[in-house]
Amino acid sequence: MSRCRGCRSRGPVPVLDLGRVPAQDFFPAAADPVVPEESSHPLAMVMCTACGLAQLADDDTVTDEPRGVEPQALQRQAVDAVSRVAAAHLLRGETVREFGSPHGGTWLPLLAERGFAPAEVADVVLDSFGLMHEPDQLNAFTRRALATAKDGVLLVQYHSLATIVGKRQWNALRHGHYAYYSTTALLGLLKQVGMSAVEAWEFDLYGGTVLVAARHGHVAPPPSVRRVLAGERASTDLAAVRRLQQAVDTHRQRLRQWLELQAAQRRRVFAYGAASRAVALFALAGVTTELIAAVADASPAKQGRRMPGTDVPIIAPDDLLAADPDCVLLTLPDLLPEVSAGYPQLTGRWVSDDRFMTSEFTNKTAPHHLDREESRL
Repeated sequence: MSRCRGCRSRGPVPVLDLGRVPAQDFFPAAADPVVPEESSHPLAMVMCTACGLAQLADDDTVTDEPRGVEPQALQRQAVDAVSRVAAAHLLRGETVREFGSPHGGTWLPLLAERGFAPAEVADVVLDSFGLMHEPDQLNAFTRRALATAKDGVLLVQYHSLATIVGKRQWNALRHGHYAYYSTTALLGLLKQVGMSAVEAWEFDLYGGTVLVAARHGHVAPPPSVRRVLAGERASTDLAAVRRLQQAVDTHRQRLRQWLELQAAQRRRVFAYGAASRAVALFALAGVTTELIAAVADASPAKQGRRMPGTDVPIIAPDDLLAADPDCVLLTLPDLLPEVSAGYPQLTGRWVSDDRFMTSEFTNKTAPHHLDREESRL
């Protein structure tokens, strides 16, 4: 990239490079042969030294992701978020507009329950994980600012860069996700379009997300925003973000070690969650059906397909239950409460993928004693 997607400064610098991997939003039919071209797409993150925005370097893929099923965790968090915004007396007026996410999910019914009706320029403008999908970040913020009424509020929710770095979530980097926000970078983008943050809330979703309320005009950050800024400072500078590169090798090596251990012990491993974040991981770890027999997913649109770059098929949850696996790798840790309640037959068999990211993991303590491990997740 020659210019920052946000502030237009020249020369964002490399911070994370995954090489060539499969497109993370294209799931081939299970019967289609695996071809080398599938894993030929560059995937790298760069960071602007002027404004601090971490961003996708380039993207030669075409968005074609089958629509997933919205997790219950995301639905519960939306209810919580709207309640907190209302308690802060920021849900004023009568109109609402939402800039949606390609992954689905909407807050509009929650606002409709409170008497808000749709409008092009609205008193409340919503963006929950939508902004990251915009290649031109400055243009995207400009459009949202223009959609916000003079005395209105813009609500922006994002997966925190501090979380991505602090919890080694390198696989948050994916095609189609063009920006990874520190709160500092987000405030800078808001300032460019004449807005300021007037409140901020933090949530546990995805390991750590932030919701910022912004209004027109330039004001000093309130205490809630300053607390978020202070908490992120050590995790969002250039050196900290560059440590994600080491996390890639650590994660894929640990996962590969554990899968090979299970195979040597003749334990049958399946996975749950055909998530985009699992695509690069599976490819870099060299996962095949010899290590993971199949991935279950609740989305009918993904069933009958396979994980890109691998021969691992995507199956329905009922097929997972029928297979009676020895253990199930959970690619989306936030789903643990949901799948544990929904599939009690698999109690004691869940192994959360985030275990392989932590520094406490060793091959000796690899989670193959599942009852004990599940209780710690």
